[in-house]
Amino acid sequence: MTIEGGSAGEGGMRAPFSGRVVVLGVCGGIAAYKAVELCRRLVDAGAHVVPVMTTDAQRFVGEVTFSALASERVRTSVFDDPEDPIPHVSLGKRADLVLIAPATADLIGRYRAGLANDLLTATLLATEAPVLVCPAMHTEMWQHPAVEDNLRTLRERGVIVVPPESGRLAGGDSGEGRLAAVETIVAAAESALAQRRGADLSGVRVLITAGGTREPIDPVRYIGNRSSGRQGYALADVARVRGADVTLVSSSKLPPPPGVELVRVETAAEMADVVIDLARKADIVIMAAAVADFRPAVVSGKKLRKSEGIPEIALEPTTDVLTALGTRRRSGQVLVGFAAETGDLRRRALEKLTAKGVDVLVANDVSREGVGFSHETNAVTILVADGASIEVPLSSKHEVASAVLDVASERLRAARTQDEGLDDARPEEARS
Repeated sequence: MTIEGGSAGEGGMRAPFSGRVVVLGVCGGIAAYKAVELCRRLVDAGAHVVPVMTTDAQRFVGEVTFSALASERVRTSVFDDPEDPIPHVSLGKRADLVLIAPATADLIGRYRAGLANDLLTATLLATEAPVLVCPAMHTEMWQHPAVEDNLRTLRERGVIVVPPESGRLAGGDSGEGRLAAVETIVAAAESALAQRRGADLSGVRVLITAGGTREPIDPVRYIGNRSSGRQGYALADVARVRGADVTLVSSSKLPPPPGVELVRVETAAEMADVVIDLARKADIVIMAAAVADFRPAVVSGKKLRKSEGIPEIALEPTTDVLTALGTRRRSGQVLVGFAAETGDLRRRALEKLTAKGVDVLVANDVSREGVGFSHETNAVTILVADGASIEVPLSSKHEVASAVLDVASERLRAARTQDEGLDDARPEEARS
């Protein structure tokens, strides 16, 4: 067993921007070409991206490029849309986030002064959404007192500034002023959106399992399954963005999401030992891992060779981790199980919901195209112990994760409210 901590630079999977409108402002700097990749990343993450380019930005990147990659065509002028006579107001109202990358010294100065002499600055003044400014310019400009003062004022007004990095600049120069890495900008945008939504899981301790366990036959071979761990990692990432303190117990080799504590395990026995121990302090436990039901009763210390004949491998059951958690959980804890099936989904899932004693059961039919193991998508039925059920159609695994966490967080709120009511009903001497 090993414990690791995720960081933004480790390539962890990101929570979705699903259903969020991001107005991507692109200014006239050489770093405008990086905004193309930023646009693609945001769209891939589920954002509805509306690009707005300044006149000078079009000198560096053609508007056709952004129109092809974004969710809507490029907007370039207050007056270029006959169907929308006030586009800056409509964009400002629609936006969940306005992201300017690159932000030139000129744009920063105009924004600070409250000017509205093009569509982008007019949109900035017309929105109440969070604004993320990503400066990019030569070192001398970045360090100029006027630019520093402008950014200081914008920060005081609540604008989020993603500072530039040091590196190669236009004209062969090097120094501070290079546009921040795309990964850094995406992480900042994610954080801004999460704060706007509200960290509904702030202070909640969430334990999540992921991946498929491996049960050794000999030093070379093992019994395993097809689970990639992607759904569990998506759950960990979304929970972290929503403010939770997340621990991920995984047998997958995927890099951990940023800000998530990762405990690596391999076998069902290791998974059981770690999870049962960590669950004692968790408010929500989500068993998304595909834990092996059986393991070889005897593990050979040496490689089994073909020349020695066909081996007979006797199997024995592993610990049923979900059942163990159900019998040990403390009052107020929410327990979520997963069930991968290949038919008769609802009946089997309802049986498991009752047998395991869980609050929520997430079931999917892995025989369906695009569902479950090794796919980027999933489709699930979420069953709740109170009889409710939610169908999540084929969606990204992050969208499925959001739906599962919505149900789990609601169950947790209900449990806490009930506990508070019981506590208030006790005689005062019993509460002391």
